[in-house]
Amino acid sequence: MQNGSIMRSTRLRGPDVWEFRWREAGADGKRKHRRMVIGSTAQFSDKSSALLEVAVLRRKINLNHPHLCPQAVTVSELVSHYRQRELATDHTWKTHSTKVTYQGYLNKWILPRWKNYTLSSINAGEVELWLRSLPLARASCAKIRNLMSVVFNHAIRHQVYSRNPIRLVRQSAKRRKIPVVLSASEVQQLLDALALRERTLVLLDVGTGLRMSELFGLKWKDVDFDANEISVVRSIVMQVTGPCKTESSQKPIPLDPYLAEALRA
Repeated sequence: MQNGSIMRSTRLRGPDVWEFRWREAGADGKRKHRRMVIGSTAQFSDKSSALLEVAVLRRKINLNHPHLCPQAVTVSELVSHYRQRELATDHTWKTHSTKVTYQGYLNKWILPRWKNYTLSSINAGEVELWLRSLPLARASCAKIRNLMSVVFNHAIRHQVYSRNPIRLVRQSAKRRKIPVVLSASEVQQLLDALALRERTLVLLDVGTGLRMSELFGLKWKDVDFDANEISVVRSIVMQVTGPCKTESSQKPIPLDPYLAEALRA
């Protein structure tokens, strides 16, 4: 098993880069030096973060050696690789809210329990029992289960591991309790007790059914009084403005006459 080495190299233009260097047998059977750029210092601020990225690459290199067994990859190393490839701030294929949610589940629940486990030691039965022991709603447990599955699929996609044990984990998302929903008369009582500004806020929520993030993103120019509709084109999560969660969320919604009157006022 070879570990290789990490070195910081300068460039004439742009930031320094981290290089991974190792030796392997060439076509003539002789050992040759190889090197590969892992990323810039802007991507990996220190050597330790670059080493985490190398863990996956090192395994691929050793897999090609006929006499050596690959180094076991831990859940912590896999999560670090997933974060760098999927949850970085400059990646736009996931919304900010999704990134924040995933980071929260990883930091608070998944890593504290599984970070030192090797991928091969994770089994569906143990994960299933752990999820049932968590003091969370079933929907939250289902999201944690789905995220673990996403991370293992990431391992398969990057040839870090060959299977996804989480596919066999059973976890229902069905609510244990029926949520409390205000009746029409209760909503009317609430509206009657509020001043104009607060009443308009409640009307906007009740009359549109928008998510909180979409409500926060509304602007006056999104309200078309002539066409009696509201355009939903953005959302705000933790002060970060971004697109709506789904494409269907971006379709205009009807503007109720009662809500229109309150907005005009």
